[in-house]
Amino acid sequence: MKRYMITGGAGFIGSNLIKLLLKLDVDCEVVNFDSLTYAGNLESLRELEYHPRYKFVKGDVTDRAGVLDAMEGCDGVFHLAAESHVDRSILDPGPFLSTNVIGTQMMLDAAREHNIKRYLQVSTDEVYGSLSLDDPAFTETNLLKPNSPYSASKAAADLLVRSYVKTYDFPGIITRCSNNYGPYQFPEKIIPLFLNNLQHDKPVPVYGDGQQIRDWIYVEDHCRALIKVMKSGSIGDIYNIGGNCEMKNLDMVKMLLKALDKPESLIKYVTDRPGHDRRYAMDNSKIEAELGWKPQHSFSKALPKTIEWYRDNEAWVNSIISGDYLEYYEQQYSNR
Repeated sequence: MKRYMITGGAGFIGSNLIKLLLKLDVDCEVVNFDSLTYAGNLESLRELEYHPRYKFVKGDVTDRAGVLDAMEGCDGVFHLAAESHVDRSILDPGPFLSTNVIGTQMMLDAAREHNIKRYLQVSTDEVYGSLSLDDPAFTETNLLKPNSPYSASKAAADLLVRSYVKTYDFPGIITRCSNNYGPYQFPEKIIPLFLNNLQHDKPVPVYGDGQQIRDWIYVEDHCRALIKVMKSGSIGDIYNIGGNCEMKNLDMVKMLLKALDKPESLIKYVTDRPGHDRRYAMDNSKIEAELGWKPQHSFSKALPKTIEWYRDNEAWVNSIISGDYLEYYEQQYSNR
C-alpha cells in the first residue's frame, strides 16, 4: 500500500484532492500535513476523521523536524501548501517568501533524506506573467515572468524544484494550473466571495474595468490531473493544467448575478490591483497527449453545481469567516 503526504490538505484544493485520491485509489494511505492557517479548515474533511487510510498531522512546512517526522514512510509527496492570495501578498510579501520558498526547500530536503520516489510541486499559471489578447496560451516552455510577490514566490519554488532535479537527480515534477473553483474554497477568492456577498445582497467589488481574462477549471478536474501526474508523469517535467474556459471577470460576475437573480446594480467597480495581470490562458496539449487527461466539467454545468453547494453549506462559510477575515475584507475593499 502506497502512502502519500499531501501538504496543505485542509485547504481548498488539498481537501478535494484527499477525498478524490482515497476514493480512486483504494490501495493508498494519505497523510494530511497542514498548519491550519486562516485558509485551512478541517471541517472540509470531517467525514474522513475516522477513515482507516487517512491521518492528519498539524505542522508547518518551514519546520524541518515536523516535516521529516510526517514524511517518514511516504512514497510520494503532493506539495500544495502555500500562501496563495495575490492581494495579501501585496499587503505583506513576507509570509509568502517564508512558506512558498523556504517551506519548499524544507520539503525538498526532507524528501531527499527519506528517498521519496515521486514529488509533485503544485504551482500556478501566474508564474508565467500576463498575456495580451492576441498571444497564444501558455505552454510549458514559456519564460517565467511573475508580476506579484505571490507569483514570484511560486516561481522561486518551481526553480528550486528544477535545481534539485538537475543537481541531485531528484524525482520532482511541476504542475501549473489555472483558476480553480468549486466546493470548500475560502471566501477571499472571487467566486465564493461574490456568492457570499450576493446571497446577502451586498455589493461585489470588481477590479478596474472587469475585462481581465482568466481560464477557469473545476477543482475536481484539477485533482484528477494531479493524480495522473503523480502516477504517470515524467520525472523532471512540467505539465500545464487548464479548463479550456477563458472568460472575462465581468462576464463571470454577470453569470453569478443571473444565476442568483440579483441586479447588476450590485456590481461595485473598485481601484484595480497593482500589477494586475490582464490575461491568463493555458495550453493543455502536453498533459492531454502524454497522460490522456482532459477537463470533464464545463463551466456552464459546474458553476450551477458550485452555487448550489455554497447555498447548501452556508454554515460552513459562516464558520470560517472570522473576525480576522472581516478585518482583511474591510482593509482590502472599503476605501477603493
